[in-house]
Amino acid sequence: MPELPEVETTARGIAPHLQGRRIERVRVHEPRLRWRVDARLADWTRGQQVLGVRRRAKYILIDLTQGWLLVHLGMSGSLRILPDSTARETHDHFDVELDSRWTLRFNDPRRFGSLHHGEGDPLAHPLLAKLGPEPLEPEFDADYLFSKTRRRRVAVKILIMNSQVVVGVGNIYASEALFRAGIRPGRAAKSLTREECGALVKAIRAVLSMAIRHGGTTLRDYVGAGGEPGYFKQKLFVYERRGEPCRKCGEPVKHRVQGQRATYWCGSCQK
Repeated sequence: MPELPEVETTARGIAPHLQGRRIERVRVHEPRLRWRVDARLADWTRGQQVLGVRRRAKYILIDLTQGWLLVHLGMSGSLRILPDSTARETHDHFDVELDSRWTLRFNDPRRFGSLHHGEGDPLAHPLLAKLGPEPLEPEFDADYLFSKTRRRRVAVKILIMNSQVVVGVGNIYASEALFRAGIRPGRAAKSLTREECGALVKAIRAVLSMAIRHGGTTLRDYVGAGGEPGYFKQKLFVYERRGEPCRKCGEPVKHRVQGQRATYWCGSCQK
């Protein structure tokens, strides 16, 4: 599944091609995504100008002169900028055709992605309204995370993957951040000290920032806005390295299923 760095990379990749351009038309080839695409969207967007592109959690917001588009990549979706004459491929579900003769095209083999539109404050949309802070913003700090861990018996890895606590810390980056912070993923959240919360915040920021710089993580279906894969997988310390030697101490990397997701950690380096 594309996670925060992949979505951020995609938003940055498409922004220069969209900003200031006028939408000629939106062609919805397959409306049956995770939520059915509104049939009125094509008429509503025609002629509108793109004011900007930004990310909120794992959603891409495209600001227009009279509203906004909200795109989620789902589990296998990608957005690419292509010449408008490019032939459609299997699983290409909608095109946003621009006055530049380029097209923003959405491909999603599993159809778990989504496309929404509206007016007013997009952050009040039901999909965004209850989300926690961004992990790279000042609001997410040691004091905040420490307050969220009090009296919480849930495992710390599950806690930091809760989008109502902090957004965008998916499975890969949660495992990597906990390794950097020296914290075992199965520890009860309430057992963390303020200092450990500070270390974890710092690690989450570092892992996500590095992944963004490297274009995301090459796993299964993910490609960037220009069709290129991410390049962060080579930097991973524990994720999908079950039984391999820890890059720091040499002990075999451990593995278990936690919250129906694969978890990886070093029994020596993480306490």
